[in-house]
Amino acid sequence: MTDLSPKTRAATSVAGLVEAGFVPEADIALLERVAQDFRLRLTPEMQTAARSSDGVARQFVPSAEELVTRPEDLRDPIGDDAHSPVRGLTHRYPDRVILHVTKTCEVYCRFCFRRETVGETGHLPQDDLRAALDYIAATPSIWEVVLTGGDPLVLSPRRLGEIMARLADIPHVGIVRFHTRVPVVAPERITPDLLSALKTRLVPWMVIHTNHADELTPAARAALSRLADAGVPLLSQSVLLRGINDKAEVLEALFRALIGLRVKPYYLHHCDMARGAGHFRTTIAAGQAIMAALRGRLSGTCLPSYVLDLPGGHGKVPIGPDYLAPQGDGAWQVTDWRGNVHLYHDPV
Repeated sequence: MTDLSPKTRAATSVAGLVEAGFVPEADIALLERVAQDFRLRLTPEMQTAARSSDGVARQFVPSAEELVTRPEDLRDPIGDDAHSPVRGLTHRYPDRVILHVTKTCEVYCRFCFRRETVGETGHLPQDDLRAALDYIAATPSIWEVVLTGGDPLVLSPRRLGEIMARLADIPHVGIVRFHTRVPVVAPERITPDLLSALKTRLVPWMVIHTNHADELTPAARAALSRLADAGVPLLSQSVLLRGINDKAEVLEALFRALIGLRVKPYYLHHCDMARGAGHFRTTIAAGQAIMAALRGRLSGTCLPSYVLDLPGGHGKVPIGPDYLAPQGDGAWQVTDWRGNVHLYHDPV
């Protein structure tokens, strides 16, 4: 018996993906080698989307290209470990921390920057969670707590409610931000119980990870509407991926769809240097050209910030196209969205 029933269960093995028709039997041995290093999981919702969209399938179906490790690939590409004061916590910026409440996801992206660790240890043990929360309580500069993992919305509403209540008891914490794929890839999890668990004195912001408009199935759209109707502010983050969304028209369709669903595009990440994900990376110059093209096609409401998460844990920096060049004596050469050049003078 395989591990896959398309209507009710996720595909969690190469055999399951073969039975579902996503990979040929001839590739089993090779993909089993990939699966030994990097988890795989494809929810029923994304199975449905992937059947008609290569832009979805390539994000979740393993390939032999993942066996290629490039010289620049890193096991911890954004430096989580370098800024971890206690287990499960990353404190990179003074006013915010990342709380890794779980290492489990509903889907495992083939380009994930935490692909070395996701799926290994499950939820953060209670003792470690308590220590992380104690650290937050003892650090008055922390105003925002970012719940991630893994995916924080794989936790039960009861467990989420307990974490939210504990954070709400810390006076200097004002915002809780969730980074999640769940509303898109497992929309059935957005239940009244989950929405109720989010209600504390804290403002819960939800950052939805989605990379292609074809991921936004009717069920995913309905889940996003439930969140918006409940008053949860929604942002999105996407990753620029070669062969998936590295064209202006593809990202335009995604960002327009998100704005129509009351989701503000927030970040477009340059693909991180995760091991075995080099085939997804574009050049920075290519990403800048795409963003320049989008500025002429979309309003500012639809445009995210194009950012690079610096290796080593040094934080995100915007890497959008440069529109200004200094000319000396307070003069600037400014390029508009059509590519026309203008001269601007600072006051003297």
